Amino acid sequence: MVAPAFVANKPEDVGIDPEKLEAVFARVKRDVDDGTLPSASVAVARQGKIAGFRVFGQAVQGGSMKPATEDTLYTIFSSTKAIVGAASWTLFEDGLLKLDEKVADIIPEFGTNGKDVVTVEQAMLHIGGFPLAPLGPGRWETREGRLRSFSDWRLNWEPGMKFEYHATSLHWVLAEIIERRTGVEFKQFVRQRIIEPMKLREFYLGLPAELNGRVADVLHVTPPVPPPGGWGEVTPDAILNFNRPEVRAVGVPGGGGIARAAELALFYQPLVNGGVTADGTRIMKAETIEFATKPRTRDFHVDLLFQKPVNRALTVVVAGDAENAVYRGFGRTTSPRAFGHGGAGGQIGWGDPETGISVGYCTNGFVDDLLQGRRGVAVSSLAAVCAS
Repeated sequence: MVAPAFVANKPEDVGIDPEKLEAVFARVKRDVDDGTLPSASVAVARQGKIAGFRVFGQAVQGGSMKPATEDTLYTIFSSTKAIVGAASWTLFEDGLLKLDEKVADIIPEFGTNGKDVVTVEQAMLHIGGFPLAPLGPGRWETREGRLRSFSDWRLNWEPGMKFEYHATSLHWVLAEIIERRTGVEFKQFVRQRIIEPMKLREFYLGLPAELNGRVADVLHVTPPVPPPGGWGEVTPDAILNFNRPEVRAVGVPGGGGIARAAELALFYQPLVNGGVTADGTRIMKAETIEFATKPRTRDFHVDLLFQKPVNRALTVVVAGDAENAVYRGFGRTTSPRAFGHGGAGGQIGWGDPETGISVGYCTNGFVDDLLQGRRGVAVSSLAAVCAS
């Protein structure tokens, strides 16, 4: 369950229109009712509390097909990036990290094969030049294995010259930066600085074995189609690997988070409310959030699929102008200041400082990109206007 102090008695108590909230639920339910998706879950939050949380459909959990409930956990894939990223923001606040530092000055093992020039800022904006750097089973389980991979990695292009999504490599680097600068294992640091003070009771980075029976197995509802330029790291088989307990246990910092829609929505609440939770716990300073969510990419940093400017901040995406917001994973009605990060399969996570609304959406069904994109825009557009 969500901590009672973090749940509104009624949507109206946190300034959410109940009819508009029901429209969000109806849109999510539609995809399950018509067979597009096996299950889906959505939560909307405001004023530090969950205004509504619904789960629909059924999913294989622990080897058996069962109804999806509020206890069902989902792999949130790259929506994990914002949560690990927020943990790294606290290093800037604590004076432990600077944007202009070279990554290799923090992690000497990284400074091989021309990577010694990559800055922390370039890495965090996905313009660092190592998007396809491999790190998987056999190495990601241990720090020694990860460091060997860092040394082996080569640049794909000159840092700063273009944007290309670093699906997992960037956040493995962030995890090591956290460990070097704090002396705390990265999963434990994320738990101490973000998960526990935010009361995200059902968010896991490194899933305990006994909880595997609650996770909805992912599946490809429609045959996977290669994106422009090929699969890269995120292949159909790589997605299905997250049904394996040993992969869930790793806590892949760029895509291995396990949670519910409620935790995803609650995560953004302190970030759109000056860094403070509903019970008054300060997560970080408002100035830190403003610093971290400021767009820093240039007009020539465009995505490969749509050739649109990406509008990236430090590990998160910012909605920006309405014309391009839909290409960045937001709705047509979010404000330009909304920020967040989606995940493979259509997971949604964002918060809007203008309205105070945040949204979490999870599903275990992978469909084609067009259907996924339309769904994301529809759900986000409806959620963004839920304020009374």
